[in-house]
Amino acid sequence: MARYLVTGGAGFIGSHLVEELLRRGESVRVLDDLSTGKVANLEAAAAAAGTAVPEFLQGDVADLAMARRAAEGIDYVLHQAAIPSVPRSVADPVRSNHANIDGTLAMLVAARDAGVKRLVFAGSSSVYGDALELPKREDMPCKPLSPYALQKHVGEQYLQMFTALYGLETVTIRYFNVFGPRQDPGSPYSGVISLFVKAANEGRAPTIYGDGGQTRDFTYVANTVDGVLRAATTPGIAGQVINVATNGRVSLNDLWAQVRGLLGVTTAPVYGEPRAGDIRDSQADIRKAAALLGYQPIVSFEEGLRRTVAWATGRI
Repeated sequence: MARYLVTGGAGFIGSHLVEELLRRGESVRVLDDLSTGKVANLEAAAAAAGTAVPEFLQGDVADLAMARRAAEGIDYVLHQAAIPSVPRSVADPVRSNHANIDGTLAMLVAARDAGVKRLVFAGSSSVYGDALELPKREDMPCKPLSPYALQKHVGEQYLQMFTALYGLETVTIRYFNVFGPRQDPGSPYSGVISLFVKAANEGRAPTIYGDGGQTRDFTYVANTVDGVLRAATTPGIAGQVINVATNGRVSLNDLWAQVRGLLGVTTAPVYGEPRAGDIRDSQADIRKAAALLGYQPIVSFEEGLRRTVAWATGRI
């Protein structure tokens, strides 16, 4: 039995990592300040895995003393704690910097000093910026367009530096528009799929920022979990940055059409001005993940969307 720390483990993606680890019989500790995460997510994860709720520490990952306490006796750190929102980082870059850079540095120091075997970092496809070439490869230049994207890029660089300087094994997994159950639709900063599903279920028109032709590599959360857990234990990959997604593209207009079709509504969207820091198109090249991790998507976009709508509405 390995010992895992999931920072941000009461959040959307973090709780799914916790669920799968519990299902596998691993020992799990969670660190979360509950600024966006919920204890209910941990309870749901434990219930789905058929186990007790894991050990939980409430605190700020950027507090080095708390990070050290969380890392004590841990084999693998899955560092998910962040403020994962481009618009929120544009509105409040100082707070997002604290969570996304200060928190990552504190966790790296704590993991190094605790003798952790490996730290896996929740990176982001936003680091690519508006690169015209698709799909986006890990060796392409990073051109962040928002504080959030820049913070994630700095986090990657910190990981690689800690591997080179201190021998702490680190891996960055770049996420691409992850969606699924437990993604909170109650905030304007939530993922677009959760917002669309909520609007359709309530018979409201969603807001699409821009013309709706922008595309994303929407990735069901089970795929992300699979990639992250492979990255935690696959030998010989320290210092790597790896895309985990589906290698697909869906426009926001097509996304709304599919959500609308699943719920049998006819509402047309409302279009607004494009948001600062948003990119036009995103699609992952996942050949590196396949080669290094043996990763392939295990749940299609269509099936993931059906599961998400069913969870959110209970209607299909």
